[in-house]
Amino acid sequence: MRSRDRIDAFLWGQALLTCLLGAALALFLSYPSLRSVWELPQLKLVLATLFALAGLLIGLLTATRFAIDGRRFDLVLCAGSLVTAGSWLAFSVAPAIAETQGHRTESWAAVVGRIAGWMLIAAAPFARVRVRRASPEAALAIAGSACVVVLALAWGASRALGSTLPDLDTGGAAPPPVMGALAAQGLVHLLAVIGFSDRYRTRGEDLDRWLALGSTLMLFASLHYVFTPLVRAGDVSQGDFLQLLAYCVLLVGVWRAIRESEFGRAVAEERARLAREIHDGLAQYLFAISANVSLLEGGADTDETLARLRDAATAAQQEARYAILALSSASGRSPFATALRRYVDVLTADGALAVELAIDESVRLSADEQIEVFRIVQEGLANARKHAGAGRALVEVAGRGRRRVVSIRDDGHGFAPGAATEGLGLRSMRQRAASIGGAFSLESSPRGTALEVVLRT
Repeated sequence: MRSRDRIDAFLWGQALLTCLLGAALALFLSYPSLRSVWELPQLKLVLATLFALAGLLIGLLTATRFAIDGRRFDLVLCAGSLVTAGSWLAFSVAPAIAETQGHRTESWAAVVGRIAGWMLIAAAPFARVRVRRASPEAALAIAGSACVVVLALAWGASRALGSTLPDLDTGGAAPPPVMGALAAQGLVHLLAVIGFSDRYRTRGEDLDRWLALGSTLMLFASLHYVFTPLVRAGDVSQGDFLQLLAYCVLLVGVWRAIRESEFGRAVAEERARLAREIHDGLAQYLFAISANVSLLEGGADTDETLARLRDAATAAQQEARYAILALSSASGRSPFATALRRYVDVLTADGALAVELAIDESVRLSADEQIEVFRIVQEGLANARKHAGAGRALVEVAGRGRRRVVSIRDDGHGFAPGAATEGLGLRSMRQRAASIGGAFSLESSPRGTALEVVLRT
């Protein structure tokens, strides 16, 4: 689906969702008997805990995404999520456990903290500047510091105003200041809907679509609170369940976004590696071709020069095929198993080495693992062909219990234990295995060599 079509589909979906939620809200307003509020303190505590945990998870994931992409958008989103999570945790969950819930100071601090958190989230679409990348720990430290400051201000303001604030736990109709605070919360959610929808319209990023949908659900949850205010600390209404659904949507969106960011980074890193390998491999063969052509022009022996020219051209062609196959696997255009089989077909075309490939389709490899495993197999088979003089090799990608294992075995002459120094190819395989958290092991003897990589669980 083209970008324009995706945006149009999103806008129509937003309009349909708004109409459905608006119709449901109108139904509740038309029939007062449907505006049910249940006094269920235990359920309210469970929901508040879930909201706090969801906010913390969103904050952690957006901090990780900030570490990958270095965008201020993710940092502001992280800070806002942590503020809302901290508000639920400090002013709703903790007081309920301590049985002090309903106190004026804590109740108003919770309302102000959640509004402040969503103000940060609503401001995220306008934070368009990239900053220097930082680790997830550094991003969490920055966002956590902002969270502590905002929550301290909310608590301090509520405590200072004290008796001038109306009691939220009235047991009757909500006073005007409470209605005003709930309306302000709805306005902030509306700004978030507009901001994320416009950002998706202009940028087309998948995360903005999910954030806009989650903010829409939050908006109607706030409207439910306005028309059916929870005037007791343990009250539960339809707005709470809409809010729970909104947090689920937000979590799904952020999780999808971080997976895409990790995949994009892995592809970029692999492309950089391919550029280096092309420079060190393919470029050298092309240089050899150019040099031999120059020798022919200078009157060198034709038969000898043409033989070297043919060998260099064949090697260059093979190297180019290997690079293309690795890049197609890394970019996701070709499934890992398909790319690996194509590579084996190219490698064994001359009949010098027979390779049996056994891939367990149930074993899942992440994007970075696919790239490194492909290169490890490529290096292992190249060593078996060039250095070990092997006639047959077996490559397995299999599951053994909870472990995922990649192994390469050949029948070459190998080397006696401790008799060989570790070459560049072997060091490269060890480094690649370590980069994806895998354990590398090697056994070799005059009867053959077996190497194995146990991937992270």
